[in-house]
Amino acid sequence: MAVDPNAFKQINIPRALNGSIINAMSVDVEEYFQVGAFENCIDKSNWDKMQSRAVYSTELVLDQFNAADVKATFFCLGWVGERHKSLIRRIVDEGHELASHGYDHDRITSLTASSFRADLHKSKTILEDAGGAAIVGYRAPSFSIGTKNLWALEVLAEEGYKYSSSVYPIHHDHYGMPTAPRFAFKPVTGAEMVELPVTTVDILGKKIPCGGGGYFRLLPYQISRWAMKKVNKIDQESCIFYFHPWEVDTGQPRQSHAPLKSRLRHYTKINKMAGKLQRALDDFSWGRMDEIFLTSNSGKEAIS
Repeated sequence: MAVDPNAFKQINIPRALNGSIINAMSVDVEEYFQVGAFENCIDKSNWDKMQSRAVYSTELVLDQFNAADVKATFFCLGWVGERHKSLIRRIVDEGHELASHGYDHDRITSLTASSFRADLHKSKTILEDAGGAAIVGYRAPSFSIGTKNLWALEVLAEEGYKYSSSVYPIHHDHYGMPTAPRFAFKPVTGAEMVELPVTTVDILGKKIPCGGGGYFRLLPYQISRWAMKKVNKIDQESCIFYFHPWEVDTGQPRQSHAPLKSRLRHYTKINKMAGKLQRALDDFSWGRMDEIFLTSNSGKEAIS
């Protein structure tokens, strides 16, 4: 299978009452100790022994969204939903979309088609039972769908997911598929499922990340703001922005035994994140992934 570089461009762009393009706000709900940066120094067998911060940090985010009157999509780990059902219910009750981030943050690169399918079933069952809402969206842990495992997109389509947001069209040492289209495309021949890559900005023909995460935390806000506005005005596309609740949690236990590179990636400027996020909430119009893309998208197939 190969991704068509001329894949579909979104045509029906949703806009707010003030005429601005509505961008997609998304949150990857996981514990601070479940991140890719710590996967080689914190064993899963110790997870239940560690201080949980998922409820506290996610409720900080929910409160900030409520104050800004923003609805978002929360990609939640089934592991978190299994232990914190009331948090999952609050997400749904407050009008946000509930979507899947898999069960326990296994990268798809470590799974087979059958084990991936089992992971999807497990997380979907847990989240739907806790939230009382249907799961139609999925985001792979660490954006771990790329050129070597495009079969995962076929599995998602077979399992009835309406969209995936699992491809990051950039070069990165942990993930990325630079050959993928920058914007929404249909990845599986004959299937209606849409792949929604995290947003990049085109600078001299190169795809530069501008869809949140560590890049948003580390770079000056003015750069992120300029890049997202460029996507809205020049590309006439909705941005897909993401971050994690642990990125606003300055009180999380520090993992001093982790490699320096991992600690720098995880902790740098988390004390600035809530303030920068507020500026983005104020400067742009935001909405849920499903409401932005599923009601306006159609496109040509991109994998053959």
